[in-house]
Amino acid sequence: MAKKLPSVLLRSGEDRRVRDGHPWAFSNEILMDAETKAIPPGSVATLRTPGGEALGLVTFNPHSLIAARALTSNPEAVVDSLFFGRRLARAAALRDKLVGVPFYRLIHAEADGLPGVIVDRFGDALVVQVNTAGMDALTPVLLEALEAEFSPKTIVLKNDSPVRTLEGLAREVVVAKGDASAAIELVENGAKFVADLSEGQKTGWFYDQRDNRRFVAGLARDASVLDVYSYSGGFGVLAAKQGAKSVVCVDRSAAALDAARQAARLNGVDKIVSFEKSEAFDALEKLRGTMARKYDVVICDPPAFVKSRKDLKTGAQGYRKLVRLAAPLVARGGFFFVASCSHLVDPPLFADQVRRGLRDAERTGRILLSSGAALDHPVHPNLPETAYLKALTLQLD
Repeated sequence: MAKKLPSVLLRSGEDRRVRDGHPWAFSNEILMDAETKAIPPGSVATLRTPGGEALGLVTFNPHSLIAARALTSNPEAVVDSLFFGRRLARAAALRDKLVGVPFYRLIHAEADGLPGVIVDRFGDALVVQVNTAGMDALTPVLLEALEAEFSPKTIVLKNDSPVRTLEGLAREVVVAKGDASAAIELVENGAKFVADLSEGQKTGWFYDQRDNRRFVAGLARDASVLDVYSYSGGFGVLAAKQGAKSVVCVDRSAAALDAARQAARLNGVDKIVSFEKSEAFDALEKLRGTMARKYDVVICDPPAFVKSRKDLKTGAQGYRKLVRLAAPLVARGGFFFVASCSHLVDPPLFADQVRRGLRDAERTGRILLSSGAALDHPVHPNLPETAYLKALTLQLD
């Protein structure tokens, strides 16, 4: 006999958003009586209207601002490995169609029906990020489903994101299966790269820029390229493989530059790509000061400048400064790519900071492409704010 699930009741008049398909219910929308507050964090519960109508199943954390996260609108569903398996299979079928090789973002949280879960696939290795108490409690079921669907050699639980602390969860990295001590090869846009699944940033690779890397590389044939915040060479090495005559990769991380060097060797472009270990702004100031050369293509793909709302004003201005320093290095008629992965910086604000930076640099031009994350990072229709990545590609006069 199935275990009876606890019920979570919405306050009067607070059921409209959930009925309209929003996958979250906030703590101030829920009747937080003593019984509800006593539900263990991470429990699967039935979300109900004030009148008792069941709206579906959620994971529930009484201590989180986002208290309820929708799993399914079917209140009779059983949340087990088969439930997870169906969603994993659906997600994999979509990625196989979109990407064509088994190197992609397999699960993108709410957009794939598994709230708070990120899974990146590296062939027969999987990196999993679990960011909510609900999915943390369900991790054994998730691992069982991943095993049944993919039989991976390696599974890494990369549970080191700061957002876990908001859910009352510890930050840790655990190798749940296999061996993640060595870097792993991946294929993207027909080029080979390497990723450190246990020690690298995020899941070890940023699949979200795949489509943007392909577009920018298409502009780089016979070009001189400057790749700032190069990380493991996703932009710069691909540009070299696609025919750039010279590429300079700049990053402050020695480990990231080592991975980029390996990628350059794997793709036979190690004579074309050079590397500089430096803070990005320092490198740009130095290059701008000498003005000894300009580049046909300049790429700036920084980490998040804005990580909390209190940093929004100063962080957003960081993009203006970045453009002010980088734009003068672009040759007349050359191309400039700049991105922001700060989810708190919306597209209009980002575009405005880029515009202001160009004005500061006394450069003009035109936007060729305004883009976001690659297609394996879908967005839930009711969570447009989760479209975190913004990128502009410009030609400068």
